[in-house]
Amino acid sequence: MELKLIRGVDSAEEILTRTDPLDLGELPESVLNRTRQVFGEGVSPEESVVRMLSDVRGNGDVAVRHYARQLDDIELDELRVSESQMKQARDAVSTELRDSLELAASRVKSFHQAVMPKSWMDEEQGLGELLRPLDRVGLYAPGGTAAYPSTVLMTAIPARVAGVREIVLATPRRGREPLNPAVLVAAEIAGVDSVFQVGGVPAIGAMAYGTQSVPKVDKICGPGNLFVSLAKKLVQGQVDIDGVFGPTETIVVADENANPTFCAADLIAQAEHDPLATAILITNSEDLVQKVGEQLDLLLADLPRGDMARSALDRQGRVVLVDSVEQGVDLVNRIAPEHLCLMVDDPWAWVERVKNAGGLFLGEFSPEVMGDYIAGPSHVMPTGGTARFSSALSVHQFLRRMPVVGLSRDDFQRLGPSAVHIANAEGLEGHASAINVRLESLKTHG
Repeated sequence: MELKLIRGVDSAEEILTRTDPLDLGELPESVLNRTRQVFGEGVSPEESVVRMLSDVRGNGDVAVRHYARQLDDIELDELRVSESQMKQARDAVSTELRDSLELAASRVKSFHQAVMPKSWMDEEQGLGELLRPLDRVGLYAPGGTAAYPSTVLMTAIPARVAGVREIVLATPRRGREPLNPAVLVAAEIAGVDSVFQVGGVPAIGAMAYGTQSVPKVDKICGPGNLFVSLAKKLVQGQVDIDGVFGPTETIVVADENANPTFCAADLIAQAEHDPLATAILITNSEDLVQKVGEQLDLLLADLPRGDMARSALDRQGRVVLVDSVEQGVDLVNRIAPEHLCLMVDDPWAWVERVKNAGGLFLGEFSPEVMGDYIAGPSHVMPTGGTARFSSALSVHQFLRRMPVVGLSRDDFQRLGPSAVHIANAEGLEGHASAINVRLESLKTHG
């Protein structure tokens, strides 16, 4: 398979820099037809999201059930997953899969325990900072063409390590099919308190506003399709969100000694997520470009989701030919991708050079897919260039920082006059007065 070739850094940056992750202009016709069926002609995807959120806010469970019928073809008597459903899931999951999920969970927990920050207090200076966990967090696990028990682990466990009191999960159930048992077992392993079998925009609305069945949360986390991303953006402020995520993306930077089969496999692993997924190879070797193309054809031939991967590679896949690895890494910093895989000699030597990436994967045996499942860090990472200013999901996003000020009398007397000067410069005499009355009191009474 021959990926589109780009020569030159400047051309590559212009082509590869992602657009707005909420751009619904290129939705598949099948999705647009579904919107028309539910809401009628003339209603845009954006308007449909606003309508659903408003409906859920005003009508709660009734609206959630209505959209479950309309969008997912299911009658939901109960929104919350029952204990009998949980038991069926436990029975359906193999011992090998459960053991694998528990191993992944233990690694994720250990990683986030290691990065957990601490409160601090300096009574002598009268300053400190308290860390307080959020009270209730809502998680979203997509359904669609694949189920993601790994996403449950990668979102719930950091929240639990941070000390969040209650964790709820929403995941879509479609038609007569039961919920994916691995998702439910992962929720149990991760310590999720309750699971709701609703998805899409109604699930985001239910967690943001609260319904008769679904509790209102303080923060919503987890990836989803464009509709889910837009819904999260619209409820931001009502609740916090982890970010607005576009389609997933990986850049592989490889030198002339990289294994072409490994490179091709990593590009395909990214592309099979979604037709809009982006997989890019940046290399200084024309010989590697040819060999990777040959391996793509071989590996795609027998892949169950090969058509999906090929579609994504045809649409967004690129090869960028650069003069050096150094030039390639500099290009990556300008693009700020979700995932960066360094398939180069001595990848650790390049770590300090990398400034902008959601996650960094070093060498032949640290492929991005290990980060997806079992390495330890959360696989929820910033997309669409937002790695320039945001980070992968971690315990930090589930903590509030509360500064503490407890100045001594002597420090107040020393600092107060300067604060008065600043207050007066701002024209806020009441501020200055609140300080001056204390300074005068200290002069009078000692």
